[in-house]
Amino acid sequence: MTVSIVLLASAAVALCESCHGPGGNSTTPGTPSIAAQPDNFLETQLVYFREGLRNAPVMQAVAKDMKDEDITSLARHFSAQKATVQSTQADKALAERGLGLARSMHCGQCHLPDYAGRAQMPRLAGQREEYLAHAMAGYRDGTRTGADTTMSEVLYGISDADIRALAHYLSRME
Repeated sequence: MTVSIVLLASAAVALCESCHGPGGNSTTPGTPSIAAQPDNFLETQLVYFREGLRNAPVMQAVAKDMKDEDITSLARHFSAQKATVQSTQADKALAERGLGLARSMHCGQCHLPDYAGRAQMPRLAGQREEYLAHAMAGYRDGTRTGADTTMSEVLYGISDADIRALAHYLSRME
């Protein structure tokens, strides 16, 4: 029985890594990295997908039959992985603008000063830039489901240019 559980767990990890990348570090545009995300955040998101509370057809299909213990196991696994940061050169002016926005918007109060995330708040540091921009625009525009409304309030009225600057800065944080 233990062998089949280990095989099931490794198959589930391999399935996750087929989209989210080796160790959960995505190399696929539009697909978030899940490495080093807080385990509580990952568990919550998987439950949202399983229950149809977060609209992402691929993830809903993957999570629909997951048991709670499978969700917990996957969340623990990927939260323990090391996150890698995009290797592309930062635009200094854009990154500085993003830093100023992150400070003035107090992003570090919930996501922590190093943007590593905690509990229900995701890690922003090192996340894929285009994914961050898409997620922030979704909160701002009210199209992102399965999330706390706090982010919609924080990002209400923010411009596309400011979202781009924030995403650029945060994606290059260690």
